[in-house]
Amino acid sequence: MATRLDLPRIRSCPRAWCQIWLLLSLLCSFPVYAVGEETIDITKVSEIERAESIVSNDIAEPEADIVELPTQSSEPEPTPSPVIVSESTNNAQIETTPTPQKDNDIRQRIEGIFSEIDGLQAVNVVVAQGVVTLTGETPNEKKAQQAINLTNRLTDVVTVSDQIDRTLDVQDNVTTVYQGLKVQAKNLVKALPLVLVGIILFILVSWFGSWLSNRKRMWQRLTPNPFVAELLSQTVKVIFIIFGLILALSLIGAETILSTLLGGAGVIGIAVGFAVKDTIENYIASLMLSIRQPFRARDHIVINGQEGIVVRLTSRATILMTLDGNQLRIPNSEVFKGTILNYTKNPERRFTFELGVDANDDPLAAIKVGLDAIHSLAFVLDEPKAIAVISNVGDSNIVLEFQVWVDQSETDFSKARSIAIRETKHALEDEGFSLPEPIYRLRFNRDLEKAFEHMQSNPLNHTSNVTVTSTVPDSVINGDSSNTDNKDKKQAKARAKLILQDDNASDVLSARSDDKLMKKVEQEIAERSDETDLLNNNSPQE
Repeated sequence: MATRLDLPRIRSCPRAWCQIWLLLSLLCSFPVYAVGEETIDITKVSEIERAESIVSNDIAEPEADIVELPTQSSEPEPTPSPVIVSESTNNAQIETTPTPQKDNDIRQRIEGIFSEIDGLQAVNVVVAQGVVTLTGETPNEKKAQQAINLTNRLTDVVTVSDQIDRTLDVQDNVTTVYQGLKVQAKNLVKALPLVLVGIILFILVSWFGSWLSNRKRMWQRLTPNPFVAELLSQTVKVIFIIFGLILALSLIGAETILSTLLGGAGVIGIAVGFAVKDTIENYIASLMLSIRQPFRARDHIVINGQEGIVVRLTSRATILMTLDGNQLRIPNSEVFKGTILNYTKNPERRFTFELGVDANDDPLAAIKVGLDAIHSLAFVLDEPKAIAVISNVGDSNIVLEFQVWVDQSETDFSKARSIAIRETKHALEDEGFSLPEPIYRLRFNRDLEKAFEHMQSNPLNHTSNVTVTSTVPDSVINGDSSNTDNKDKKQAKARAKLILQDDNASDVLSARSDDKLMKKVEQEIAERSDETDLLNNNSPQE
């Protein structure tokens, strides 16, 4: 018995198998986004669809002997449009057609990460269309930000919505800090041997730098300037200290601390620089003065009106001994910018004084007499030669100005001037030149003149109740003033001669320099001081 075949059923079975095969092909060719996004090849999909249509037509018309193949058009097929992509907040590409499976994978991955981190176990994760919403609680802002940063690192995350509640719980935060400190303490205990080795290395390098800095003779051989030598030694010392610090920090693996310290030191250095601007200026002035050497020790100088003898030059101030025996400290910044008058640089010094003679006398004759008396003094220099000029003509006298040169390294300037004035005055008086005093003319009315005449004619008349006392000597009234003046001058000279013959008057008549002040200066120079004296006779002087 022949069995009848069910043709429609047989025809439908190949179609079903073909559809299953196409579905499997599509699933295998679907792009995978686990590592990176890939676009679908539209051309392959088109070829698969054309193959499916061919198979379907073959099954639907089995009786046909000839299968018509699709005619190829002479026109090129249009290029399929690419898949549209965009960028997310974490700089990853966003796929056009996300799947719930990927959202579920993202959620599971984030929850797995949060479960391994303290403080993030209470954070809930919701993922929809690649957008991650974080809810729940964290103890502080730091933990919440950590959760957001970790979520953004996943490739398929489009953006993160922060809805986390910061509880700021005291216990949670204190516990976290306590645990962190506990871990750091354990790490420190483990690193103590290495830290000890770093400290020893730092001490050894710093000690070697200090030892090298204290070799003063070596630095003085390099430069004759004491200040520059000290500056070089201190610079080498600082360099070794910094080098030792770098070695120690590198040994314990803390180079970041050094960069932090250097950055902070730079900021602090700028602030301190503005605060100690005057100190830095004074230090630089000390360096320039030590190089230029504008004066030496024991020089008699005047700085901005301050007069004294140089004792020493330090890194901060110039020390002088004033002429009255006091110590004077002038900041080096003022000395460097100020006006310096050095009397010792040129020992020849000139002093001047003025004397007036009577208007009736010849001034040139008076000048010759005065210069002869001055040249007779031992301390007066022959070259430059002393001179005298007519300075002024007054109402009752002629003023003469004498200019005298002395060697101030051997002669006391003030004493020499005093003795020269005395000898010149006596010489003029001995030659008959008068040094008149100011003359005043008095006028009286006629009644008072008659009263004076009546008193002179009747000196014994005491009938008047008014007593008039005259301060004018009788010799003046009688015209004997010149004789009286000569008599007084002779008595004054005799008295002076008697006084100056005493042995104790030798200091008054001598113009030698006073040794007491210089002895005090030598004591100040000999005293040891913590400050280095920057004055050096071996250094070149400007």
